[in-house]
Amino acid sequence: MDEKEFYLDAIRDVMPENKEDQIQAVFYSFLELEYLYDSAIELVKAQLNIFDNEFSMRFQRNPIHNVESRIKTPQSIVDKLQRKNMPLTPESARVNLTDIAGVRVISCYIDDIYAIADLLIKKSGFRLRKTKDYIQNPKSNGYRSFHMIVDVPVHMSNGQQEAPVEIQIRTIAMDFWASLEHQLHYKSIGDTKVAASLTDELKVYADIIAETDRKMQDMFKQINQL
Repeated sequence: MDEKEFYLDAIRDVMPENKEDQIQAVFYSFLELEYLYDSAIELVKAQLNIFDNEFSMRFQRNPIHNVESRIKTPQSIVDKLQRKNMPLTPESARVNLTDIAGVRVISCYIDDIYAIADLLIKKSGFRLRKTKDYIQNPKSNGYRSFHMIVDVPVHMSNGQQEAPVEIQIRTIAMDFWASLEHQLHYKSIGDTKVAASLTDELKVYADIIAETDRKMQDMFKQINQL
């Protein structure tokens, strides 16, 4: 089923009393919402590229290793709204969901994470909603990353609109660990005992990776003092 048919069927299910032209109108509102979030992501990526290029010019190095982005699928948006017993409308999605648009920034060193976050907060023109520092306060499973949600102003033909973008900033090592942890919990593993054993082992490696990140940061500082 393509994106259009999925949205239309979902809207018909929750709005059976509405006429088809009303259902089509809601569908096109969702498409406009998707375009808004996609535009917000592009603005965040453009700003990150500006910062990275400036660092390259001023300090002869790039703090950003790579940038990834994603927008929640129509099914994910609909499922989350229904799970939260919220109206299946674009406005409801905008108000109640802050993770529709996501950007992941992979940096080289821990200090780069905070430098990038500080620039995004103070120099980008984006409005900060909240931050969660899982580097200073890791999750119980060992997960480490810096999360922030910013409202991004998007200048459309009919005026300015804002869209929240969730930004995750982490080192290469943190990202490698998180990718493996994601596979463990979201891929099918038949033996729960094996899964539990791997979870415990992953926690140990999370701490090892964190210590390695710190040592690499210290080594980088020493090299730059030579």
